[in-house]
Amino acid sequence: MNEIFLDTETTGLSFKNGHKIVEIACVETKDLIPTGRVFHKLINPKRDVPNDAYEIHGFSSGFLKNKETFEEIAIEFLNFVREKKLIIHNAPFDIGFLNGELGLINQELIKKELVIDSLEIARNKFPGSPSSLDALCKRFNIDLSRRTKHNALLDCELLREVYINLLDVKEPRFNLSNHQNEKKLLKGNNYNKKIAYITEEEIKSHKDFLKKELKKNFY
Repeated sequence: MNEIFLDTETTGLSFKNGHKIVEIACVETKDLIPTGRVFHKLINPKRDVPNDAYEIHGFSSGFLKNKETFEEIAIEFLNFVREKKLIIHNAPFDIGFLNGELGLINQELIKKELVIDSLEIARNKFPGSPSSLDALCKRFNIDLSRRTKHNALLDCELLREVYINLLDVKEPRFNLSNHQNEKKLLKGNNYNKKIAYITEEEIKSHKDFLKKELKKNFY
């Protein structure tokens, strides 16, 4: 099963209070290695963007008014994430907004059993320590210089690096399936180990060679 690193930006903190999504980003990976497939949309929330939210992500009402609505992008979004593992930092926030938006237009909701909350993992691993995405990036020495504003697509990329560190695994770069198959072969009956012994004559010939040849100037 492929993974999706997902993040949203919104007009506020609660869908129940009338706030809406203004940006969705999804970065697909396989075994945590990016596949190159990305879903990224800026969304017209059909309401004003409060100044507090604008200061966080930089998307104004005027900028968003000509973008697609959530209803217009919903099917494409669902097709992109369907039956994939969703890795989200503070998942209840994003899932609350996404399922709220999906419910309004009578579309299928995201299955919570497919969601992994990296914030919960971080709190369990580092109890009592700051667990925001910024704090975890600093803990793991991940470059934050590009994060002048909250940006869902950049945050997905940062989250992938954070998640890899939370799992205590090295940055994956290669498909290891062939390597795993080789390991299975080594455990099977088809693998035979043969020990080659050096004869006394070969040892003597090697010593003679070293005495004669190493004295020569080859360069």
